[in-house]
Amino acid sequence: MGLTGVALEAQGRVIDSPLDVLFGGTTPTRLILLILLAFSLASWVLIIWKWRELRAVNEQADRFVDAVEGARGLLDLHDALRRLEDSPFTRVFREGVTFFSDLRPGALEGTRQQEGLTSTQLDALWLVLEKNLSEERDELSHGMPWLAIIGSVSPLLGLMGTVVGVMNSFIGITSQGSANIAAVAPGIAEALTTTVAGLAVAIPAVIAYNHYASRLRLFVTELEGFASEFIGTLARENRL
Repeated sequence: MGLTGVALEAQGRVIDSPLDVLFGGTTPTRLILLILLAFSLASWVLIIWKWRELRAVNEQADRFVDAVEGARGLLDLHDALRRLEDSPFTRVFREGVTFFSDLRPGALEGTRQQEGLTSTQLDALWLVLEKNLSEERDELSHGMPWLAIIGSVSPLLGLMGTVVGVMNSFIGITSQGSANIAAVAPGIAEALTTTVAGLAVAIPAVIAYNHYASRLRLFVTELEGFASEFIGTLARENRL
């Protein structure tokens, strides 16, 4: 169906609600609205999934802080965290302790007197901690790029539907030789519906993305603070 055929398809229809556009609109409009509906479903699935995931991480962070505050030393903290469920915080700690134990076997338990880490070994320990921090950040950010994509693409799809609808309206006017409101209104209403749909899909996705990005930055900052505290604890207990 060419543009003229699509324009004529939009003529002679009465639009009482947005549902009339979905079920009785032109083919391009229905296609764009169906794509936006798929985007909306996908975005809400991602929003709910990330909300549950970040809420669980927040609870894990609270339990981790309680374990850190109740520990009387690095070895005591290590034993306490073994009893906690797996989380980004416990994984970073375990990787740091494991690497330190590989560098200085027995130093963690104090079973033998050893010299401190060299500057190269300390730098390597920092690199291991930073690597694990990056992995945890990447793991927590899964799905968020799709929220950004949906939030940026949906208004453009809605705008494209509006442009197509307006074009069809003007082509219909040219074909019928009539410019009265009854000939123009259905096409304009159909065109504006896609813009509204695009914004309705984009707004929750953008809000959720910015909120989750802020929470992710907070978690990463907490992880970085723990990594620094881990090195400081090693220094305070003369394990470096």
